[in-house]
Amino acid sequence: MIITRTPYRLSLFGGGTDYNPWFQEHGGLVIALGMAHYCYLTVRYLPPFFEHHSRIVYSQIENVAKNQEITHPSIRGCLEYLKISQGLEIHHDGDLPARSGIGSSSSFTVGLLHALHALQNRTSSATQLSLEAIEVEQVLLKESVGIQDQIMAAHGGLQVIEMKAGEEWTIRDLLLSPDYLKYLESHILLGFSGINRIAEQYAHAKLENIKQGKKTEELSSIHALARESLQLFSHQESLEAIGQLLDKSWQFKRRLAEGISAVWMDDLYQIALRSGAFGGKLMGAGGGGFFFFLAPPEKHEKIRQALPQIKVWPPFKIDWMGSQVIFSGLSTKM
Repeated sequence: MIITRTPYRLSLFGGGTDYNPWFQEHGGLVIALGMAHYCYLTVRYLPPFFEHHSRIVYSQIENVAKNQEITHPSIRGCLEYLKISQGLEIHHDGDLPARSGIGSSSSFTVGLLHALHALQNRTSSATQLSLEAIEVEQVLLKESVGIQDQIMAAHGGLQVIEMKAGEEWTIRDLLLSPDYLKYLESHILLGFSGINRIAEQYAHAKLENIKQGKKTEELSSIHALARESLQLFSHQESLEAIGQLLDKSWQFKRRLAEGISAVWMDDLYQIALRSGAFGGKLMGAGGGGFFFFLAPPEKHEKIRQALPQIKVWPPFKIDWMGSQVIFSGLSTKM
């Protein structure tokens, strides 16, 4: 039996520039971090004593006669990619809700690939897991996704992902002093709107707009703001200045496709600013899910009180490990 733990991600700057049609022509830059909230996957070979060949447990339960019948797209895609035909039992548990803007789908894919490699006694690097997850999601499943979610799920930490024109990308740690990192962590406020959404429809709309060249101004501005924020981080400038850039970036992001934001979201965001937040954004592709605010710690309670419609305010810490195998027990194919 194998258990993996894979972080969700929080994208700070540059989201949207990691879509292939954009960065292959213009390049891209993303600053993101892994959150210490996780996707857990338990995987084992299923003994042949059951009527079903494989058993999959997530928000639904699937008992299938062969792996090709699995309806969960990521599981089916990962098994196809690694050419696994043996019967399996796979259980999923998550610290945060899916379809909420935290890259949960890619965390699932990375964590499952990691577990399946370990089940076959193979080690896998963070870069390998990133590349494989990108191929599964973009090529096999043909999902409208960029590349930052898979990279961050595999690596964790606070990272700078740079995409050159063409297919190449690089990742490096954003090196900051321990005191500044604590300062940053203390200012991050996460709030769950209580609304889950299917990110694909918003991501697909953004991708189509990019392909048609409709959002060049917005993405160019998001890219420029990511570079400006990198300079501020590198000089460990005040988070008020960085929050102001976040606010500018959100104003461009919300124009990337219809439905990314809505009146209730804009109202909520403006209330947070009036209550002391420096800036923030709706996380992920849009339509609902988690909000992220950069705000002084002494303003957090005021913001919470001003936003009773936010259902949950989970604590925030940075994950520094990326996807990990946290348990490896004896497993025998039958």
